[in-house]
Amino acid sequence: MTDTTAGRFTGRTIIVTGAGSGIGRATATRIANEGGRVIATDVVADRLDALRTELEGLAVETVVGDVAARETIDALIAAAGDRVDGLANVAGIMDAFLPPDEVDDATWERVFSVNVTGPMRLTRAVLPLMIAAGKGSVVNVASEAALKASAAGAAYTSSKHAIAGYTKSVAFFHGPQGIRANAVAPGAVATNIEAPMRSEYAARRVGPIMQTTIPPVAQPEQLAAAITWLLSDDSANVNGAVLPSDGGWSVV
Repeated sequence: MTDTTAGRFTGRTIIVTGAGSGIGRATATRIANEGGRVIATDVVADRLDALRTELEGLAVETVVGDVAARETIDALIAAAGDRVDGLANVAGIMDAFLPPDEVDDATWERVFSVNVTGPMRLTRAVLPLMIAAGKGSVVNVASEAALKASAAGAAYTSSKHAIAGYTKSVAFFHGPQGIRANAVAPGAVATNIEAPMRSEYAARRVGPIMQTTIPPVAQPEQLAAAITWLLSDDSANVNGAVLPSDGGWSVV
């Protein structure tokens, strides 16, 4: 799908969440193939086992756990050791396209715990290591829903707007300390993320918009190319950006 750059991550340790499938798996695979040491996490153990088998011989360590749980974050930092050069916060969940008048507390809280609180806590945990080293790159996966309201329900849309704002905050406060933080905003991607539409009203309101405006579905490797570019020194002058990787959906 996209050409790799040999040795681009040699000597670097990168944490990748949601690494068992989709964008996270493609990102972890690319980093490992480009010489990096990957600390990969996912909530599904079998997916991580398959990733480790596929990348046998490369520097990949796995941690099974929910990125929203503090114990998972502690385990990731312990696995990484005293050095973290990059962090890709990829893990995320959808919200069944529930509009503001239908979203329930459980959906709202769970979506924010995975999509916002988990990345915040993990970023907070790696920042001291990056600051001590004087450099580091954080890449958050936002969404088309960080740019518009018609790509998801109220909880997911709000969470992705929040992660875009958090990305800019990290860039602003820690840029002078050598830290870069950027986000990628994917459109439709062929992944395992579940996106049922449980609202009849949302189906009527959102369905026609998606049918007429959404570009062809992207492959995870295309998003991994953007994420690894932002993680690498190739994007050394990019900080605080929210980069659409959506086939042009955001301009419709």
